[in-house]
Amino acid sequence: MRKFSLLIFVLCILISLKNQNAETKKGSSSISAYWSSSSWDLYPSMFLSIEDEEEGLPQRSLEYDFYRTSCPQAENIIREVIREIYKVRSSVAPEILRLAFHDCFIEGCDASVLLDSAEDLKSEKDSAPNESLKGFDTIDIIKSQVEEVCPGVVSCADIVVLAAREGVVQAGGPFYPLLTGRRDSFRSFPDIATYELPSPLADLSETLASFSSRGFDERETVTLLGAHSIGTIHCKFFESRLYNFGGTNKPDPSMDPQFLNQMRSRCNNSDAPGSPAASPSSDAPEPSSLVPPASFDSPESSSTASSPSYDGSPSPSSEKPGRMGAMSSVAAPSIFPQRSLSFSPSSSRKSTVSYEGSLQSSMEDPGVPMTYEGPGIDFGSVYYHRLLQGRGILYADQQLMSGEETRIWVKAYASDVTLFRRDFAQAMIKLSDLHVLTGSAGQVRFNCSRVA
Repeated sequence: MRKFSLLIFVLCILISLKNQNAETKKGSSSISAYWSSSSWDLYPSMFLSIEDEEEGLPQRSLEYDFYRTSCPQAENIIREVIREIYKVRSSVAPEILRLAFHDCFIEGCDASVLLDSAEDLKSEKDSAPNESLKGFDTIDIIKSQVEEVCPGVVSCADIVVLAAREGVVQAGGPFYPLLTGRRDSFRSFPDIATYELPSPLADLSETLASFSSRGFDERETVTLLGAHSIGTIHCKFFESRLYNFGGTNKPDPSMDPQFLNQMRSRCNNSDAPGSPAASPSSDAPEPSSLVPPASFDSPESSSTASSPSYDGSPSPSSEKPGRMGAMSSVAAPSIFPQRSLSFSPSSSRKSTVSYEGSLQSSMEDPGVPMTYEGPGIDFGSVYYHRLLQGRGILYADQQLMSGEETRIWVKAYASDVTLFRRDFAQAMIKLSDLHVLTGSAGQVRFNCSRVA
């Protein structure tokens, strides 16, 4: 009976979608009207993956409220942990959002990015693009809370995507429904992470090709990059635009002069031994994908509980936070009776000689809040307005203005925040459902950093 009801429900959605497409073809020219359906957010997650079935992989069994009987408290625990941490450290939102992106973009949302190196396993954490990832301690806190209530039930993969959603909500972004029932990978994919994560130095064609390889079109790529509304970007990721664009020893000519001076004042490289790797427009000796992506990067400083800022920008503090190392030690209030949240530096991260190892120390590396001119009113809109003004911080971001279709969507999102929020929610649903493991595939780890 349950399967029959689900079949009827899916058929209803298909009929609704067909009707909507027919109406759209009749000539609605408004971009906003295209997404006027009240059930827009159900479409990406309601349908089974035909591709997975054709490849002989286990049929997807993600569903709403997957843990309703096995661990009904799970989603509430995740929500409350993120809320409480956000009160004392707003950087948790971009940290977890970036962590989820780096997990899902590499072989799907399977928590492979959480695995530590072991005797027979190399960790994605040690790949150059992932060495500045943060948020592992937050996932461990959530996992320990959930394990106390429901041992061995809730996967780390589900925790990552659900925690990212709650971080988005806390940062002022949209809530979006997620199916659950993901399982955790036995494997890690450091080589794929090294070469296939999007680079902050990529030109438009490279960025679009990278996202297209994961099934995202130009509109969805522009949408997902709107996550750069929050967090902090370190100067090394865009310093070449300020001083040595394309190896010319001159700044990027597309940058607004006032904006150029503003960024130079924040990222003075007079004491640096040299500028960062050349822009992708030059013939760099190493692939740009080796540069750690700035996607969903985050600040280290804490925000006050009385005025949490959704932009993740640092608040005044006499403490000098680390920039790229393990999570800063912060004490947080207890959420549940007999439980407390603690933040301790991760002891599982190994230092490696790499691109990042040759840069300035984490304590000295400067950074710029993505909302460098102050918090925006709406999640996303300020980011797109700055691209229109030629004030995008990252080269890859500003490149969105160089393509005809991507430029159209930048303008659309800058003028219609409701449209952006809907599209962003839909894109995050799609990202969270990439090549998941379900059913008998994978496992449910008891410790997110180790294979059970």
